Amino acid sequence: MEILYLLIPLSTALVLLILVLIPHVGKGVNGARRWLPLGVMNFQPSELAKIGTLLALAEYISRKGVDLRTIRDMATTIGIVALPIGLIMLEPDFGSASVFAAMLLGVMLWAGVDLFLLFVVVAAPLIVISAFVGKVWFYSIAAICTLGAVFFRRGIVVTVLSIGLFVGVGFSSNYVYGILKPHQKDRILSFLDPETDPRGKGYNVIQSVMAVGSGGLTGKGFLHGTQTQLRYIPKQWTDFIFCVPTEEFGFVGGILVIGLLGILIFRAISIASIAHNKFSAVICIGVATLLLFHTMVNVGMAIGLFPVMGIPLPFLSAGGSSLVVNFASVGLLLNAYRLRQAKQRT
Repeated sequence: MEILYLLIPLSTALVLLILVLIPHVGKGVNGARRWLPLGVMNFQPSELAKIGTLLALAEYISRKGVDLRTIRDMATTIGIVALPIGLIMLEPDFGSASVFAAMLLGVMLWAGVDLFLLFVVVAAPLIVISAFVGKVWFYSIAAICTLGAVFFRRGIVVTVLSIGLFVGVGFSSNYVYGILKPHQKDRILSFLDPETDPRGKGYNVIQSVMAVGSGGLTGKGFLHGTQTQLRYIPKQWTDFIFCVPTEEFGFVGGILVIGLLGILIFRAISIASIAHNKFSAVICIGVATLLLFHTMVNVGMAIGLFPVMGIPLPFLSAGGSSLVVNFASVGLLLNAYRLRQAKQRT
């Protein structure tokens, strides 16, 4: 019976992710196949897969005898998330894939993973990303990761294998960059230096930063934002939604949006700390990580600190699939709190 709680949500998510890849079933836009047409609306399976994968993670980690400090249990946990990530990468949708990776990282930290194994898992992609930025960043991050592997003192064999892994992923960065789609390469280039093509690749980022900065302290007033109301920012209702409150209500509006989302994230963590079982605690931490990552990356995209990844801002960005999943996530938090209260009464 317990295996069903692991297989049902995960298998449902995987089936939907496979369906979206089938020609004439999934809907393709701008070279990406991410949606299932449902009559009057399009449904994005990767959004529902977040909930299904989180439930599967919570069920496995809460099992008796599971210890993430062991390689076997850690590898199984990573494998649960690797399945949907692999299918999402085929769409391709690197932004959504990064959300799953962030959720896995948050859950593993909460569940007590071996810090050295987690360090290796996190350091490898950081080295690849630094290679895109430049040689100085690449050599600096690679050196820091190498020193980190030595710092943990896990024996000469384990240390050498870890350093060998870092070297391997570092020199494979050219291959990773080569398999990216043209628009994904453009996003990386516009993030590194948007001024190189201000009317092309860097246009959205430049206009977004202008909109945020022009709002000042209290903004230009409701519906009086020039960059947003005159449609200078093409994706202002999805990827760059943060530009709207910051231009029209200024720094005060931006802080209010971040503050409200911060309160929700803090409440999710506090509910996890008092949850009556590990299953509920893992779900709450997973929801908190999802909300935090979405907020951090979306705001970072709007002010030029992160590359454009197509990650929506919770409860603000347009998108029916993401909104439904956000409400479902809050429902999971409320259920965990309700169970805690019922436990106290009995």
